Order: sequence, then C-alpha cells, then structure tokens
Amino acid sequence: MANIKSAAKAARKAVKAQARNQARKSRVRTHVRAVEDALAKGDKDAAVKAMKAAEPEIVRGATKGVMHANTAARKVSRLAKRVNKLAASA
Repeated sequence: MANIKSAAKAARKAVKAQARNQARKSRVRTHVRAVEDALAKGDKDAAVKAMKAAEPEIVRGATKGVMHANTAARKVSRLAKRVNKLAASA
C-alpha cells in the first residue's frame, strides 16, 4: 500500500483507468468478432453493417491509447479488405 497521499490517489486512478481500458478493449474485440462472424456466414449486409460499427470503435481504441495506431489501422484495413471482397463477390 502507498505511504504517501498522492501515491495512494495515483493507485486509485490507475485502477479506474485499467477498468476503462479493459472495457474499451473488450468493446473493440466484440465489434471485430461481429464482423468476423458475418464474414464467416457470408452475410454481406450484416458484414457491411458490422464493419460500419467496428471501424469507429477500433479507431477510438487507438485514439485513447488502448492499442497502437498502426495496429488499429492494420485491423481496419484487413477487415475492410475482407468485407469488400465479400461484397464484390455477392
């Protein structure tokens, strides 16, 4: 346990930040999973709709520092590529 008042406060803040970051990561993963599920089923409309919801969440994750910006860009790019491929074929 922290002996100094400011260190104790910093520890409390860190716990809150950790919870926020974990929730944000989970939200990103949930949205990505929704896109991947739609792709696996071959459902074009659901995949496009899920991608529209997932992209802002992924970018927000990078903006808030939960993931690296290049990681977010790579995820968006790869998902978009797969969704576009499905949309073009169907």
